[in-house]
Amino acid sequence: MNQDLKKTLWATADKLRSSMDAAEYKHIVLGLIFIKYISDAFDERREQLKAQFNDPACDLYLPDAADQEGALEERDYYTMANVFWVPEAARWETLRGQAKFWDIGIRIDQALDAIEADNPRLKGILDKRFGRAQLEPGKLGELVDLVSTIGFGSGTHAKDVLGEVYEYFLGQFASAEGKKGGQFYTPASVVKVLVEVLAPHKGKVYDPCCGSGGMFVQSEKFIESHGGRFGDISIYGQEANPTTWRLVAMNLAIRGMDFNLGKEPADTFHRDQHPDLKADYVLANPPFNISDWGGDRLLDDKRWLYGTPNPSNANYAWLQHILWHLNASGQAGVVLANGSMSSNQNNEGVIRKAMVEADVVEVMVALPPQLFFNTQIPACLWFLTKSKTAHGRDRRGEVLFVDARKLGRMEGRVFRVFDDEDVAKIAGTVHRWRQDGEAENQEPYADVPGFCRAVKLAEIAEHGHVLTPGRYVGAEAVDDDDEAFNEKMERLTAQLAEQMAKGAELDAVIREKLGGLGYAV
Repeated sequence: MNQDLKKTLWATADKLRSSMDAAEYKHIVLGLIFIKYISDAFDERREQLKAQFNDPACDLYLPDAADQEGALEERDYYTMANVFWVPEAARWETLRGQAKFWDIGIRIDQALDAIEADNPRLKGILDKRFGRAQLEPGKLGELVDLVSTIGFGSGTHAKDVLGEVYEYFLGQFASAEGKKGGQFYTPASVVKVLVEVLAPHKGKVYDPCCGSGGMFVQSEKFIESHGGRFGDISIYGQEANPTTWRLVAMNLAIRGMDFNLGKEPADTFHRDQHPDLKADYVLANPPFNISDWGGDRLLDDKRWLYGTPNPSNANYAWLQHILWHLNASGQAGVVLANGSMSSNQNNEGVIRKAMVEADVVEVMVALPPQLFFNTQIPACLWFLTKSKTAHGRDRRGEVLFVDARKLGRMEGRVFRVFDDEDVAKIAGTVHRWRQDGEAENQEPYADVPGFCRAVKLAEIAEHGHVLTPGRYVGAEAVDDDDEAFNEKMERLTAQLAEQMAKGAELDAVIREKLGGLGYAV
């Protein structure tokens, strides 16, 4: 989805919003986008079926026109291709044809009821508030016409565009509500690093702050790209924001994924929706440095195995919550603010020391700036494990440090992204170090000055258990150009003198020009 379309959609939506509060209006917009997407996917499958019914070489060939019409309304033909069955009353063209009716809001609510009735995974998830929405007459119909301009394309790409549209609107609505825009979003290339390093082939995958479900979607893509079966992982998530909780359910349901997001949207620390879960993999991008997480009410919690976390910063609460939910051979990837690697405030250094000595910290990755849409806070990746001998490896008493701050490329002036080569470089380094058989390149691991180094726990202790990769990987090797130091200094000094002389000439010209205009300097 291109930036122009995003801006147009938001500008028009914002204009239509009029006096309605953004917190209310976002449910309306996101609900309509959901109906539009599932209708587009349904229509695309319908056209495929028409072609197959008319193709004598196809197994689904139906020579009789009446049989074809009947078959086009058979649910199984859609679900067999992992496509949502959309009842006729809920199809986009039906609603679009009713957009100017006075009761269009009630009709949309009825359409959502029909979708839930046909898709039990969404029972109680879809937000039916269109009939009571306080919009001026005709405004909802205008919004239906606007959403009609979104074209989702086809296949997996369409699902990704839907995710992009969701993320864009959520970020915009969050800004409009005076919150940090995009707080729910982990950039796709960062998610890819987490997933490629963890390599979740099968088992239970958990995200305690799952946003709109990007970690789960990427995990499924990983499995399919490595020859596994769709459904080899079972998904467990939790999300406190009610809008986002509904959104992740919709995002996973349209992909045909089974999931357990708990009974309700809830705070992970205070109302854990999966208290008995022991996961094979945990992937998480918790909100950075949150101060109002209610830590003073959880001072003696059973999850704090390594120490009581800072009541004014949740970083070490997230790390310990995640470790608590790992099974005996489980592993986790977590995005956190850089400060988490070195902070000594309010017991954080003590907890970090205890985690290192317990040998649950496996890999630390420093990330480059400008990867995140919503924050300029520098970030890092923590990879944790309950067993450094699981999955064919034995790296007890050692931590791998990776400094990836020079990787990635700028996409536009503001955002940086990792290309597939960057992701492969980070993940391949980890897999070769682990010797877990996951690396495409099976060359033995070797430290690379300035990029990666395997470090024993004793050395980490000498550094006060600070886990910043730059402290351990050393300086990048510089090619020796065989130019003698004195000769190089003479050459560079002469070059500098020449440039300073040119600078002085330019200063004189500028003064002269300004003087001619009556502005003496």
